[in-house]
Amino acid sequence: MRAVRVLTIACFVALAGAAQAQQPSFAEPNRAAPSSAVAMKMSFAPVVQRSAPAVVNISAKRVVRQQVDPFWSLFGLGVPQARVAASLGSGVIVRADGVVVTNNHVVEGGQEIIVGLSDRREFPARILLADARTDLAILKIDLPAGERLPVLAIDDSGDAQVGDLVLAIGDPFHVGQTVTNGIISALDRTGGEGGLAYIQTDAAINPGNSGGALVDMDGDLIGVNSFILSRSGSSSGVGFAIPATVVRRAVETAVGGGRAVVRPWLGARTQSIDSEMARSLGLDRPQGALVADLFPGGPAARAGLRQGDVVLQADGRPVVDAAALNYLIQTRRPGETIPLSVRRGDRDVAVTLRAEAPPATPARDERKLAGRHPFDGATVVNLSPAVADELGLDIFTGAGVLVTQIDGAGLARTIGLQRGDIIRAVNGFKIESVRDLAAAVQAPQRAWQVTILRNGREVTATFRG
Repeated sequence: MRAVRVLTIACFVALAGAAQAQQPSFAEPNRAAPSSAVAMKMSFAPVVQRSAPAVVNISAKRVVRQQVDPFWSLFGLGVPQARVAASLGSGVIVRADGVVVTNNHVVEGGQEIIVGLSDRREFPARILLADARTDLAILKIDLPAGERLPVLAIDDSGDAQVGDLVLAIGDPFHVGQTVTNGIISALDRTGGEGGLAYIQTDAAINPGNSGGALVDMDGDLIGVNSFILSRSGSSSGVGFAIPATVVRRAVETAVGGGRAVVRPWLGARTQSIDSEMARSLGLDRPQGALVADLFPGGPAARAGLRQGDVVLQADGRPVVDAAALNYLIQTRRPGETIPLSVRRGDRDVAVTLRAEAPPATPARDERKLAGRHPFDGATVVNLSPAVADELGLDIFTGAGVLVTQIDGAGLARTIGLQRGDIIRAVNGFKIESVRDLAAAVQAPQRAWQVTILRNGREVTATFRG
């Protein structure tokens, strides 16, 4: 956040100064609690006037096939019908030339995407980047020559604190642009498929707010509103925003021509420290990430980390748990260095980790298999750290061939093969690559014995040829 706040907060500080002798001092001069009823009546209007023009409405339409009642298929009338499905959400203009950030789930599968500006003009948009792991999508609208749009500055300084005032701006329920206020109620809320550390806020977020802006009192973008926890489907004061650090990385990648955000990897399996582990390790509190295993030749191994090390800090920031450590590394740019503070036995050591993209070794070699064998209709790919990261798999799964897609007409679906299965062996022949699998199924067999890894369990089954 910038050092200079808008008039609203400046007034708060001025009012607080009159009673300085009675008020406690604050750690930062630009943060002060309201000191009177007058201060409580101050307006957020200056912040809204600055931020709201850069928040847009987004609609995405796609054609879906809807199956009619199976009863009519008995008479040859069960032909699927096409219908247009639409999703609505919000977005934020982050570059004056028409670059917009929103949630991936707002535009996923969209064949026609329309961005509605705050001045009610509408423009078609195309997707520059769609990243399901972070649930971010970067759009581009083509503007008339010479036109520049209002933007929200991305504030990824990381100095947001629990208790800071924030505004959530978006288009819930498609009623028009709406502003709600609240505070940051928690930081670094880890979890979810993307492995992010979300900003939690009690500012009301409802359906349609997805992709909208979470702004600070400078009117800067500190997060993109993504989802809520609610039993009713409406806001219950527990909303989550994707941090600006992640947003900036996605925008930089998209503008630079990238199609996917590159996430550096640690190259280690880590475990969060609980109370019992903390006592056994001599720690005064449960904190940090225990290095349980190292990937040979990975960044952690080359940095000098060892099995049993506990990473307590990364780049000067406390490591709360294993998820927080992975997040801190994944949000760095490849090539950057990250100093780590490590507890090793009864002493503290310092190591430096270099942020690197997970290697695509072996090469993907993605193929769709066909023929008289159990894998007919399955698309498979070599398993590598890069593929494991892309699909959110454990890098320590080991060798094998990953099933990424199943064709509805092939034998693979008939026998129950699933997306995410890892093929380990065929008729006693160890499978370590797509080439191995292609060779193993080349000749017809009277029976096929197949070993796969599914959800951490290895299963072997036999099928007739």
